[in-house]
Amino acid sequence: MKMGLIGRTLGHSCSPEIHEKIFQALQMQGSSYELLETEPDKLGKRLESLQAEGYLGVNVTIPYKRDVIPFLKSVSREAEAIGAVNTIRFDEDGMHGFNTDYTGFGRALSAMGADPEGRACVVLGTGGAARAVIQYLADSGASSLLAVSRNKYDEKQCEFQTFLEGNCGKLISYDELKNEKGDILVNCTPVGMYPKVGRAAVGEEIVRRFSAVMDLIYNPKETELLRMGRVNGLKTGNGMVMLTAQAAAAEEIWLDRVIPEDVLNRIAEEMQA
Repeated sequence: MKMGLIGRTLGHSCSPEIHEKIFQALQMQGSSYELLETEPDKLGKRLESLQAEGYLGVNVTIPYKRDVIPFLKSVSREAEAIGAVNTIRFDEDGMHGFNTDYTGFGRALSAMGADPEGRACVVLGTGGAARAVIQYLADSGASSLLAVSRNKYDEKQCEFQTFLEGNCGKLISYDELKNEKGDILVNCTPVGMYPKVGRAAVGEEIVRRFSAVMDLIYNPKETELLRMGRVNGLKTGNGMVMLTAQAAAAEEIWLDRVIPEDVLNRIAEEMQA
C-alpha cells in the first residue's frame, strides 16, 4: 500500500517516521509513505498520476492546501469550512479531500484534558493552522473565541476576519489581549520554534490568566510558552500529539479503520523521546 506527502519543499518533514511507526503498530508490512515534492504547474497531473499508480491517498502541505481543492470531487464539511485540505483519498469515484489538522487538534486537546465546550478560547495567530483550530473550537461549543494578530488592520486579514466572524469570533491585537482572560490559550504562531527557542508570543502575565495552554510547535518539546504554563500550574500540551493524531486520522481515512488511542499516544511519546 502506497501513501505520501505532497508539497514543494519537504526535506524537513518528520511525517514518514510517524507513518512508519503506524505501519509497524498495525503490522502493515510492505506499506510505504513517500515525500512527493511537486512544482506548482505539475500539481494536477501529479495527483492524477498518483491515483493511476495505485496510491491510497496523500497528505498535502504548504503551499498546496488550497490549490488542490479544484481537482477534488468532494471536500469534507470541516475542510470546506476551513478552506484547506491536508488529506486526499483516492478511490474509483475520484479524489476526496479532508482536513485532519481539525481532528488532530481535537485529539491533542483531549489528551491534555482540556474540553473547549463552554470555555473562553484565545488563539494566537491567523494562518492556516489557526483556521483549523478555530473551526474545531467553534464546532465544539467554545463560549467565546478570540484570535490575536500582530497585523489586525492589514487588508490581508479581511478574509480571515470574515471566517472568524462566521464562527462568532473576534479579531484583536496583542495590545487588546492585555485586557482579556480566558480558559484555553492556543499558540498557532512559529514564535519559540527551534532554533529560536526561549521566546514566546505572549508574556507570563497573559499565560497565568488561563487554565490550559497548547502550543502547536513540537520542536522544542517544551517551548517557552509551555514552560510558563507548567510553572503556573496550567494543563499543557505541545504539537507532537496533534501531528501524530492528524497522521493517524489520515490513515483511518485511507484504510477505513480506527487506530486505537493507545497506539497514537505511544507513537507521540516515541517521537519526543
